[in-house]
Amino acid sequence: MISLTKKDPEKTAVDLLVYFVARTDDKKLICTSDSVRKKILPAWRAGDFSGKAEEFLLVYPGSAPGTKAGDIKAKRLLVVGCGKVEEQPDPRREQLRVAAGTAAAQARKIKARQVLVVLPDFTGLAGDEVAECVAEGLVLGNYLFSKYKKPANDEDVPGQVEKFMLNGGIFPPSLVERGLREGSAAAMAACVARDMAYEPANYWTPAHFAEFGRKLADRTGLKCTVLDKADMKRLGMGGILAVNQGSALPPKLVILEYRTGKKSPTLMLVGKGLTFDSGGLSLKPAAGMEDMKYDMCGGAAVLAAMQAVAEEKPRSLNVVALVPATDNMAGSAALKPGDVITHYDGRTCEVVNTDAEGRLILADALAYGVKRFKPDAVIDVATLTGAVIVGLGHHRTGLLSNNDALAERIIATGDRCGEPLWRLPLGPEYTKQLKSDVADLKNVGDKSAGTITAASFLQEFVGDTPWAHLDIAGTAWGFTEKPYIPAKGPSGIVTRTLIALIRTWQPLQK
Repeated sequence: MISLTKKDPEKTAVDLLVYFVARTDDKKLICTSDSVRKKILPAWRAGDFSGKAEEFLLVYPGSAPGTKAGDIKAKRLLVVGCGKVEEQPDPRREQLRVAAGTAAAQARKIKARQVLVVLPDFTGLAGDEVAECVAEGLVLGNYLFSKYKKPANDEDVPGQVEKFMLNGGIFPPSLVERGLREGSAAAMAACVARDMAYEPANYWTPAHFAEFGRKLADRTGLKCTVLDKADMKRLGMGGILAVNQGSALPPKLVILEYRTGKKSPTLMLVGKGLTFDSGGLSLKPAAGMEDMKYDMCGGAAVLAAMQAVAEEKPRSLNVVALVPATDNMAGSAALKPGDVITHYDGRTCEVVNTDAEGRLILADALAYGVKRFKPDAVIDVATLTGAVIVGLGHHRTGLLSNNDALAERIIATGDRCGEPLWRLPLGPEYTKQLKSDVADLKNVGDKSAGTITAASFLQEFVGDTPWAHLDIAGTAWGFTEKPYIPAKGPSGIVTRTLIALIRTWQPLQK
């Protein structure tokens, strides 16, 4: 889908040739190609194009001012604005993703099949970073889920680019190739997570999570273990079993393992795989319930990240992923408010609200994973609370952690990947809100601090292991509108952040 080319951009016959421009403080344009800059000057002078972020100018080379016959072989020339170059590296990286996403969106709109993109040289970033971010923006911006639609004959329906080619410009080819490889791998993984989330709940069940894990293992050499209902009963995973009581479909616990050696540190990822959440007997309102197929986006992100791990094979790090998968339905045997359940670690829980089910299935997976795999660090990802949307909106993922170094590392990586997070506090005063009169814990407190008390519940099941909880309820879908993020539907959030963390992982100090 995306490859490196050494061909002269202006002498290559493609459907679309893309250049990026930036603005200076005095609103002049910077472009990698002087000839292209000259072609867009009339539009700039007329005030029709200023190089602002997400602004673009489509030119037909044969009719462009100052263009000689055969000057540019491409059918169309697209010039995309980046705005004024940001001062800090992370915002610069995001400028490139946004600009590349804009290019991909316009390429889809005009149904370009082959697109050649020239990397800009004005950002101050290294060649691998420029290639990585442009590749991410192109792949993510080219995303389309149309599996259940008949082929459209409507000329206004955007298509998909079949092939992107990157020209590295002034950058060393080895750097560009590395950045292209890493950017496209992370972006493709995020697209896989989007695909899983887009699937309707009748076509993405716990069995589909298990099938994905097995196929990935068969293809890449990962180890896949799937625990079924009988296994869970034998192990005493009362949280997953309780949530599954009202369902016609059996639960699964999907485990993927990537191993490099016994002496290597182990990072454990846990993703909530709630394939549909009706709320159970604490039924959700009908309006918007169709979006509850997205309640498995945490599990999707974790498995998609494991796909990149299997492909890239990081050294000196073991990575284990667990996805507890079920739906939450109101069948005749459904869990009832007031019921008491027993989790894997023997702890009892009074279920006050059956719509607070994510923490119940995650608790079993966390406790089991910590005991079995003895990880050096744990990260769980879940669409856990509506409260995080009240607090942070749809622009930042909520982060709660018992380890400052781990939290800081995740926040820095999220900023680098354009997937920002915001840390919320934890403390015994919040855990106190979960005190039950009849059990060790209850699954919800009062209405205050809902995101924090949900994380406090999970914290009870990880012991002293360094742990971070990512609440993606506000960002898994409806995330900040960007050219490379679908306006509606799942974003694939934190998939790229997890991959970047794994690529740069260093053991935490004990």
